[in-house]
Amino acid sequence: MRAAIAVLLALLLAACAGREAAPPDEGETTLLVSAAANLADVLPPLLDAFQEQTGIRVQVNYGNTAQLAAQIERGAPVDLFLAADRQHVETLAAKGLVLPDTVRVYARGRLVLWWRADSGLALSSLEDLQSASVRRIAIANPDQAPYGAAARQALQRLGLWEALQPRLVIAENIQQAFQYARSGNADVAFTALSLVVNESGQRLEVARELYEPIDQALAVVKGTPREAAARRLADYLAGPEAAALWQRYGYELPALVSR
Repeated sequence: MRAAIAVLLALLLAACAGREAAPPDEGETTLLVSAAANLADVLPPLLDAFQEQTGIRVQVNYGNTAQLAAQIERGAPVDLFLAADRQHVETLAAKGLVLPDTVRVYARGRLVLWWRADSGLALSSLEDLQSASVRRIAIANPDQAPYGAAARQALQRLGLWEALQPRLVIAENIQQAFQYARSGNADVAFTALSLVVNESGQRLEVARELYEPIDQALAVVKGTPREAAARRLADYLAGPEAAALWQRYGYELPALVSR
């Protein structure tokens, strides 16, 4: 009887050891991504395709780039950071908070001015913002949001920034700026093309020479326990499989921009 019990115990221990030695199922992983607000429309279909392909789930926290970077500096449990510029990602890399070999530009954004079709406005240039019919202009916080900084830069280069100050409505991020105009709380909004490419309404693309390129970078956060899955997502988003969807939402791709 004792011999039989000993054999059974040995078999149970062997089974437990086998389970402990087995590698974790990557398909059961859930990644936490901090993403710039301009990605709110394009990222869901990209992540759906990634999950279908890999089984890896992804939760996203959207916000303005400066605030998201600050959260990572304070130790937020983020696996992957998708910024709306290069500067904040490179700063985190210099501080040793993201893995330097994962830093790369995944897309170049485009700035537009958008207004509702029923607004009665007829704008053909940014100079038309001086019209008395344009009373409120929504813009993402230019000190924290790269698209807001680009809008400020464009207006400064045209000599309009100071004159339009009383009309500016400062939003927390580029998505909120768009919502202000969409809801009628602002007459127009500077926003990302990706947020309005599928929207009705009118838009005017801001000339590229009026602002520095909006090169958007990503990086895997150092110390994540899900590094392998985070690297896999980073490779997917910056790779050829995602290219067509990025372009459909108005982004330019690094490989094409560099030609």
